[in-house]
Amino acid sequence: MKIDINSDMGEGFGPYRIADDAALMALISSANVACSYHAGDPVIMDRTIRLAKEHGVDLGAHVSYPDRMGFGRRRIDMALPELECHILYQLGALDGLARRAGHRITHMNPHGALGNLASTDPATAEAVAAATLAFDPDIAFLVLPGSALEQAAAARGGRCVRLFLADRAYTVDGQLAPRSQPGAVIHDAQAVVARVLRVIETAEVETIDAKVIPMPVQSILVHSDTAGAVDLARRLRDAIAARGGTLTPLSRQG
Repeated sequence: MKIDINSDMGEGFGPYRIADDAALMALISSANVACSYHAGDPVIMDRTIRLAKEHGVDLGAHVSYPDRMGFGRRRIDMALPELECHILYQLGALDGLARRAGHRITHMNPHGALGNLASTDPATAEAVAAATLAFDPDIAFLVLPGSALEQAAAARGGRCVRLFLADRAYTVDGQLAPRSQPGAVIHDAQAVVARVLRVIETAEVETIDAKVIPMPVQSILVHSDTAGAVDLARRLRDAIAARGGTLTPLSRQG
C-alpha cells in the first residue's frame, strides 16, 4: 500500500508564520506551496522549496485567486482566460525559484475558493486544467475523486491523483462540507486518524450526514495551519506504517 501525505506550505507573509513548516516537512512526502496569491511571498516560497528539496519532498503549486486578505477563501469572478493567466503566473513564479534551487514542480493543487469551484464547475475546471497543462503536460493534479477537475484534466491527458482531506467532512456528492457548516472541520486527532485509515483500507468515508460514499484515494492532505498539524501528521505516518503502508511521494506512485 503506497500512500502520499501532503500539506499546504509557505502560508505566511514576511515575518508572519502560521505553521511550523520545518517540522512538518520532515513528516510528509509532498508539499503544496502557496504562490503568493492567498499567502506567501518570494522569500517564503524560496525557503519552502529548499526545505522540500532537502527532505526529498515533492514540490507542488498551491494556486489561488488573488485574495491575500481573505486567505483565498473568497470567490473572485473573472473571465476564464483571465483566470488562466493568473494560474500560469503563479506556476511560473514557483518554477523560477524551484529551478534555482535545483527542484521541480511535480503537481498542482488549487486552494480554497478556486479549488472548491474547480471541483464542481466544469468551465472553471477546464480553465485550471488548460493553464496547467499548457505550462507543463507532466504536472499531476491533486483532485477530489469524481470532481469536475478530475474529469477536465483527464480529458486533456493529464495525470490525476485522488486526494482526501484528513480533517474535513464530506457531503454525499463527494465535495467538502462548507466551513460554515457545524462539523465541517474535524478537530479530534484520534477521529481524524481513524477516518483516514478507513478511507485507505476500504476506499469509503462516512459523510457529514452519516451516509457512506466511495472514496478511493492515493494522497492524504494535512492542513499545516490546523492546530496540532505536526502531531497529526506524525500520528498518521505512524498509523499508516503500522498497517503496512509505505509513504510514497506523488511522483513515485506510478
